[in-house]
Amino acid sequence: MTPPLRTIKSYVKRNGRMGAVKNAAITEFGPHYGLEFNGGLWDLEKIFLRQAPLVLEIGFGEGSTLLTMAENAPELNFIGIEVFRSGVAKLLTGIADRKLTNLRVFIGDAVNILEKAFEPHSLHRLQLYFPDPWPKKRHFKRRLVQTDFVNLIATRLKPGGIFHMATDWQAYAESSLAYLQANPKFSNCAKDSAFCSRPMDRPETKFEKRGKLLGHEIYDLIFERKSEL
Repeated sequence: MTPPLRTIKSYVKRNGRMGAVKNAAITEFGPHYGLEFNGGLWDLEKIFLRQAPLVLEIGFGEGSTLLTMAENAPELNFIGIEVFRSGVAKLLTGIADRKLTNLRVFIGDAVNILEKAFEPHSLHRLQLYFPDPWPKKRHFKRRLVQTDFVNLIATRLKPGGIFHMATDWQAYAESSLAYLQANPKFSNCAKDSAFCSRPMDRPETKFEKRGKLLGHEIYDLIFERKSEL
């Protein structure tokens, strides 16, 4: 039996008020496009009313990238997980406006859900775009991509599935690269065994644009889950 993942608190929730419009969006659209967790595995076929490869994005922020990707790939199912209700409200509104049927949203901790709600080898792709880099050394332990997390996603991705991370923090990119390369169940899709160019199906994010304005280089890490021997 796989031991439980060491709890990584990779975010800090700050108290803040949402406007009436965003609160109304969660109330109105949450029952249609939101997911609940009651302690058991999610039945993905029941959730989406079909069978299709599943893409999970952790920490989608305001949701514009995930929304665009879901609209551009109707043959795939998408789930986005975010802890900040403001971004969830914005994404729910976008789903309703575009009448998308292949995108669902969950508010909560991604690591807990990844452990408890998804069956092994159920993910076609897992996306982690511009997570909090926790740049201060004393906060490195809060970074999501560490050994335990890499071990966990190796159990949830299908053989041939993809983990795709993007960041504009070189130190976080390099440490994540080391953790992924240390896991024998992953192979690096970069030809030079380092970083990839941004693939065309990943739209630029708000944080990416901000990073470029600050002069930061963008690092895409794309790793494939190896087939079982």
